[in-house]
Amino acid sequence: MFSVTEMRTFELFSVPHIAVLLMFVAVSFFMVHSRVKLKPHQSIIKWILLCILVISEISGHIWLVATDQWEYGSIPLHLCSISIFIAIYLFFKPSKRAFNFLFFTGLIPPILSIITPEVFYQFPHYRFLKYFLHHSAITWAVLFFIVFQGYRVPRKAIWTGFITLNVIAIPIFFINILLGTNFFYLANPTESQTILSFFGSGVMYYINLEIAALVVLFISYLPMEWLLKREKGSG
Repeated sequence: MFSVTEMRTFELFSVPHIAVLLMFVAVSFFMVHSRVKLKPHQSIIKWILLCILVISEISGHIWLVATDQWEYGSIPLHLCSISIFIAIYLFFKPSKRAFNFLFFTGLIPPILSIITPEVFYQFPHYRFLKYFLHHSAITWAVLFFIVFQGYRVPRKAIWTGFITLNVIAIPIFFINILLGTNFFYLANPTESQTILSFFGSGVMYYINLEIAALVVLFISYLPMEWLLKREKGSG
């Protein structure tokens, strides 16, 4: 279960992968559909999500160190790791600005990572369980803040989020050059076959990344826009 060399047989849309996708959808639907019944238990949900995020991040580094695989690329500077830190911060200190950014980085990107995962190990390997639970919990945290904490995102946050991403990407780009890492996948696409694999190379890769980022931001905002219109209409 914790071996480095065994169970490296992950297949895209295999039975375990589809099962994980269905579980993710089921839990997400349950959180939204049963929000009234779950409201009295939101404190429990908060601590469950917080524990999943913290344990996933810490245990991931422990496994890498224990298996002598930790390297500069293991530094938590990927978008999902940053989203985890923002979510943990929000669990302790409310912040509209922080949530506005988390909404765009923690809603669609983790879902895309679940659909086309960068994982090599098959169920029930630790890395398989950690990867999918880790990414699922990020989106569930975003849903928690919307459903139970009442966070809402203005339309202008789309452009604020886009600018913020690019501002963060600048130092990340140079960190990648300095350390030979691939944070934010700015150096090259993922090693496994994911959506990024179709983005080309060179300048076109970066252009496609920018376009994809904008598309994801606008798509992410669609359910929020629908929610705001619905609340405005009922109010």
